[in-house]
Amino acid sequence: MRSEDIAKLAGVSRSTVSRVLNNYPDIPQRTREKVLRIIEQYHYEPNTSARALAGKGTDTIGLFVVSMAERLTGNRIYQNHYFAPIVDTVIDTANAAGYYVLVHTVYTQDDYLKIKQAFQQRRIDGGIIVGTQKDTERIADIARLGKPFVLIDYDTSELADQSLDEHPMSIINSSDFEGACEAMRHLIRLGHRRIGHIRGRMNTYSGRQRFLAYETIMNEYGLPYDDRDIVDGDFLKDAAYEQIVRMLKLDHMPTALFSANDDMALAAIQAFHDNGIRVPDDISIIGFDDIPIASQFIPSLSTVRLPIYDMSKEAVNQIVGMCSSGTSTPHSSAFPTELIIRDSCKRL
Repeated sequence: MRSEDIAKLAGVSRSTVSRVLNNYPDIPQRTREKVLRIIEQYHYEPNTSARALAGKGTDTIGLFVVSMAERLTGNRIYQNHYFAPIVDTVIDTANAAGYYVLVHTVYTQDDYLKIKQAFQQRRIDGGIIVGTQKDTERIADIARLGKPFVLIDYDTSELADQSLDEHPMSIINSSDFEGACEAMRHLIRLGHRRIGHIRGRMNTYSGRQRFLAYETIMNEYGLPYDDRDIVDGDFLKDAAYEQIVRMLKLDHMPTALFSANDDMALAAIQAFHDNGIRVPDDISIIGFDDIPIASQFIPSLSTVRLPIYDMSKEAVNQIVGMCSSGTSTPHSSAFPTELIIRDSCKRL
């Protein structure tokens, strides 16, 4: 069924149907109700391609998940404890607001072309990019398209030199530094002085913030540490497991570990278990994120809760607001984290 058919059935012009579909305020309420009733009765769906060509919105948001390390491991975003709830929340929140979601994965630098193409081909009204990894030039290139988009987990200072102040974009982060500092202070309050760190990817904002917190607190309390106390897990379970096994072979064991995410913390617990080391009796471990399995693992994992749901919902609200108004000033926000104490840490 075409819009012309809806117009005939409602006894109005085709332009009136178009104005109802686009929610123009100058349509009489009775006319609006009549047109909407016929649209519902005949299950009419407007042609989004035609709407885009006419310069109107598509009611579609693009969600672009940047995960270059995951591609190498065979793990995909739907298996990832960080990305999966973001995808679910964005889709649910957008659908409730009347928007569809187009999901794209970015596994290589060349995949960034998908984001530009989605905007240039008018397949989306706005975009959400999550998991960015120090790709300032590519992000700036997208920003210069002048289309609304939101970044999740991105360093605002990296865009300061790109003259992007007038572009419609928003940046949403969590208070990773503060949360990681609280995790470290928790270990120190328990009496630990030899504390190691399982580091995440340093080309991500969250990875750098969590490592900076580790260094800051160790220095603040005058606690010694060296390269042997820091292992690179890249936010991945397999990498963290291998690094812990390597640490054990070096016979250099701290009394506690702060892991930059829960996946690596749980992999470390497994590595210790496989080598006859008990958590928390022989070593304490605290993670970051509070993924669902963290509370179910044995021992249950102490961690820092990341407000993934709130951040994802706010990202959709921001992009819907920008798409609806057509304008936006750059905006950034940081959501608070929360220390969750469970069984994986022990007082000395």
